[in-house]
Amino acid sequence: MRTYRYFILLFWVGQPYPTFSTPLSKRTSGFPAKKRALELSGNSKNELNRSKRSWMWNQFFLLEEYTGSDYQYVGKLHSDQDRGDGSLKYILSGDGAGDLFIINENTGDIQATKRLDREEKPVYILRAQAINRRTGRPVEPESEFIIKIHDINDNEPIFTKDVYTATVPEMSDVGIIKTALLNMDRENREQYQVVIQAKDMGGQMGGLSGTTTVNITLTDVNDNPPRFPQSTYQFKTPESSPPGTPIGRIKASDADMGENAEIEYSITEGEGLDMFDVVTDQETQEGVITVKKVLDFEKKKVYTLKVEASNPHVEPRFLYLGPFKDAATVRIMVEDVDEPPVFSKLAYILQIREDAQINTTIGSVTAQDPDAARNPVKYSVDRHTDMDRIFNIDSGNGSIFTSKLLDRETLLWHNITVIATEINNPKQSSRVPLYIKVLDVNDNAPEFAEFYETFVCEKAKADQLIQTLRAIDKDDPYSGHQFSFSLAPEATSGSNFTIQDNKDNTAGILTRKNGYNRHEMSTYLLPVVISDNDYPVQSSTGTVTVRVCACDHHGNMQSCHAEALVHPTGLSTGALIAILLCIVTLLVTVVLFAALRRQRKKEPLIISKEDIRDNIVSYNDEGGGEEDTQAFDIGTLRNPEAIEDSKLRRDIVPEALFLPRRTPAARDNTDVRDFINQRLKENDTDPTAPPYDSLATYAYEGTGSVAESLSSLDSVTTDGDQDYDYLSDWGPRFKKLADMYGGVDSDKDS
Repeated sequence: MRTYRYFILLFWVGQPYPTFSTPLSKRTSGFPAKKRALELSGNSKNELNRSKRSWMWNQFFLLEEYTGSDYQYVGKLHSDQDRGDGSLKYILSGDGAGDLFIINENTGDIQATKRLDREEKPVYILRAQAINRRTGRPVEPESEFIIKIHDINDNEPIFTKDVYTATVPEMSDVGIIKTALLNMDRENREQYQVVIQAKDMGGQMGGLSGTTTVNITLTDVNDNPPRFPQSTYQFKTPESSPPGTPIGRIKASDADMGENAEIEYSITEGEGLDMFDVVTDQETQEGVITVKKVLDFEKKKVYTLKVEASNPHVEPRFLYLGPFKDAATVRIMVEDVDEPPVFSKLAYILQIREDAQINTTIGSVTAQDPDAARNPVKYSVDRHTDMDRIFNIDSGNGSIFTSKLLDRETLLWHNITVIATEINNPKQSSRVPLYIKVLDVNDNAPEFAEFYETFVCEKAKADQLIQTLRAIDKDDPYSGHQFSFSLAPEATSGSNFTIQDNKDNTAGILTRKNGYNRHEMSTYLLPVVISDNDYPVQSSTGTVTVRVCACDHHGNMQSCHAEALVHPTGLSTGALIAILLCIVTLLVTVVLFAALRRQRKKEPLIISKEDIRDNIVSYNDEGGGEEDTQAFDIGTLRNPEAIEDSKLRRDIVPEALFLPRRTPAARDNTDVRDFINQRLKENDTDPTAPPYDSLATYAYEGTGSVAESLSSLDSVTTDGDQDYDYLSDWGPRFKKLADMYGGVDSDKDS
């Protein structure tokens, strides 16, 4: 027979919280008596189901914040298999087991070792089990139970913030935090501080409480109209103030703030409604009075305006407080300023015919002093605008007249400036532009639009058009140009051509006969008279050159040169052309030949096969040393006084062109100094000479040699032998030459 055992968990808190289905037997320990809940049959091997326990603990309660000195007793575990002999052992596991909750393994008593805080953990889930100490095997199935921490009032209410900030529109009715006063005015007080207390337990005795501070700011609403601090303002401005000039500022005060304090200014009425304007300075909320039109002290000296200030943003619920605007009076006094003369017009336009004579009056200008003094004015022409002084003006009455003749074809418009100046105060002056148009007069004759040179074919027919003529005229008649064309009277009779006027300012040249001969007449000069239709009539004569040319059958020009009818040589034209080509070729050949001869180098002096240059003997003979003083004095070359101070510049073109002057050859007895001075003078007076920084070398050998030429280069070309024995008579200086050329041992004899 299998035996089932019970495991009983007891929770004891001094009063029974659970409700049992069957009554419990009383025990001195205060715990329920043992009772077998399941009966098993003897040796039956069939498994029997356990009957339902008569009571069950699945949830217990424990007070938080226990303040006793001993551990807080939770409850007791007890199994019906426990006979009190210590053979069973109780084990506790789960949340806080062994640390927060401990169990007496012998008796099964459970205790809490620490103060429990429901706000930290409100529920603990534990598991209990009883095992056999000797075998270690459980005698009861593991059972789970829950311990709930019972709440006590140990926490006061805490606000989420230490200080709260809130805004509420002034004059508000209700909010969560209600206003205690009716129509609270921000302009009187803007900031409020309120302390809020919160209590738990519905405010009953023993409850806890917390406090916080709420700073309340009343936001602004437009409940105050603008107000001018004074009813009248007064400003001054000179009459010379240009439009847009600020005169003064006015400001209305508004107790509101932000956009509720924005103000718009306007001029509602007054004498200067169209002379002045007012604008709002958005930064300062001031009204700026400005000049709208040009002022004139002589016309009006004082203006009175009514300026209004209003709020653009108005709340309808406060309209009962009155109109949200205010008005003030502004008086503006205009101050007199010495002004320059004023012309009667901003600009003058005058006209004059181009054939007007000198001193012809064109018109006049008028200016006067606008001030009350009415100072006299004088007139003048700004000569920067009339450099040629074509016009002049009467300084007293301002009449304009010509001082030179005009020509419309040269300049159609003359734009000048007239100056008006106060006589008593020359600093006060003004200017006005004057535009003078020169009217056209028919003073130019029409002429050909271009130079006409045409041709006529030899085989032309009568009345054939060979050229169209056009004309131009510098004049510009009102009705337009109307030109007429005709042959000159002297060419009318016997002319081979006629002129056809097309009545559209063009004309055509027509042939008058059939056929022309260029050998008889190669060129015709046709005078054509061109007249205009204006008054007075102007006309001119133009000449058209007509050449007679040979043409093909299409009328295209081939040749216009007249050929001779009879050739004395009896040659044809082609033969003559061939002869001319031959002559030209011969001339070119002669020119090329002459050019080649110029480029050809000169022949050597020695043309013999025996070139004595191969036999020149070099010797180092420097002359007679200090004894040889007759040739030249080298000290002269080193004397700086030998150089003349006056020299002409050769790196620039001289002002006067000097022809090169060649000095005669130096005399036989001229020394080196005279030679050099002569050459310097030649170059100084010669503009074609090289510049001063050029190096000029002169091969000067002194005054000559008594032995005349010592050259032997031309000895080869002479016939017969030459005798050089005289060389030995010239002294030791010529001993080398005497040995070389004298006697029978000379090169020539060998």
